[in-house]
Amino acid sequence: MYRNAKIALVIPAYREQKLIPRTLANVPDLIDRVYVVDDCSPDDQNRVVLECAKIDPRVTLLKHDTNQGPGGAIITGYRQSSRDGYDITVVVGGDHQMDLSEVTNFLDPLIDGEADYAKGNRFVIEKFEETVARMPKIRFFGNWIITAMTKLASGYFNVMDVVDGYTAITKRVIDVVDWSRAWKRYGYPMDFLIRLNAYGFAIVDVPRTSIYLPGERQSQIKGANYAMRVTPMLVRAFFWRLRFKYMYLDFHPLVFFYFLAFTLLPTGLLLGGFLIANKLFSDGAQVTAPKAILVALILLSGFQSWLFAMLFDRETSKETARNSLVRKPMITNVGPSVARPLPRPQQVV
Repeated sequence: MYRNAKIALVIPAYREQKLIPRTLANVPDLIDRVYVVDDCSPDDQNRVVLECAKIDPRVTLLKHDTNQGPGGAIITGYRQSSRDGYDITVVVGGDHQMDLSEVTNFLDPLIDGEADYAKGNRFVIEKFEETVARMPKIRFFGNWIITAMTKLASGYFNVMDVVDGYTAITKRVIDVVDWSRAWKRYGYPMDFLIRLNAYGFAIVDVPRTSIYLPGERQSQIKGANYAMRVTPMLVRAFFWRLRFKYMYLDFHPLVFFYFLAFTLLPTGLLLGGFLIANKLFSDGAQVTAPKAILVALILLSGFQSWLFAMLFDRETSKETARNSLVRKPMITNVGPSVARPLPRPQQVV
């Protein structure tokens, strides 16, 4: 228990026979229950977990009948934690990349009613140089690209390091969100953010330290395959969010701006491409000043509509997130914060 809040820890596990003992050995005393969710791992992982459970009775092994992916394992842990009545559920990987001694920095904003969901950020100013020096360059570049895409898809334009899996979530959020429609494979953190925005919840970025073990392959993500799967998911989830948040739950004119942007920009690009091709590969008879001006106006209008849509999306997301927060601590009679002396989390709504 921490500050009178009951805390559960969920660890999705697949092929973590080698590294999960280190993760479990570093679970702090403030964690009341540890759910290790086996996603049909073919190695000797479960035996190792059960051996750890003999030493630490807080450890509980949950098993999937079929492989669902890390997102599916986390959702299983969420649901079990909520059924068991835990106030906050923390998630870390089983690969010992996440420092559990920093967990109070994730818990304090939720207990104080400042956010509904806390996520790690390895790229805040205080941690940026350290992270860049330790993270493989290809992973850093991929992280930057996927973060930019997720900003647009989720409506959380201030969020960074969207792939980070070190998170904390309140029981209220677990109970409200329809997790049956969530993406369960790799890429789940971005889908979760999109759903949290659609439901109007507030999130916070928390500076955290990464642990990279020399000679160990801690990440199981394969770049090209990951991009091929995640990009279509982000597009689908973006349009789902627009429908759910701005048409079903409420109506906002920003949907018209997005519609204009997605209509005018492709139209302008196609017409512009036609004129350029006609000029380069034909007699150029189709290229006239009025047509060129029309194409420029279409592109300009499309780009301007996109900017307006993103601006309205950002401001609306901030407002709905503020409205979701209860302006009092989540737990009454809370104890004092004992977080490690890291910078104050950056509010992201």
